[in-house]
Amino acid sequence: MYALAGIACEACKKQQPKFLQGITHGAGPDSNWDYLIVAVMVLITVYTLYATIQCFIKPAESNALHIKRSILEN
Repeated sequence: MYALAGIACEACKKQQPKFLQGITHGAGPDSNWDYLIVAVMVLITVYTLYATIQCFIKPAESNALHIKRSILEN
C-alpha cells in the first residue's frame, strides 16, 4: 500500500505536464523557472557527489600526521 503512495492520482495526472504525468502528486511546475531551479539543484548535487567521492578515493592531504591518516590506517 505504501509503495503506491508516491504514484499520482487521476486528478493530479490531469494537472501535470505530459512528461511528468503520473510521477507524483501535485499540480506540477508553475513556470519554466521551476525547471531551471530543479536543473541547477541537480547539477549542484551531482557535482557535490562527484567531489565527495573524489576526496574519499584520493585525499589530497599527504602529511603523515594529518588526522585523516589515523582514520585511513585503522
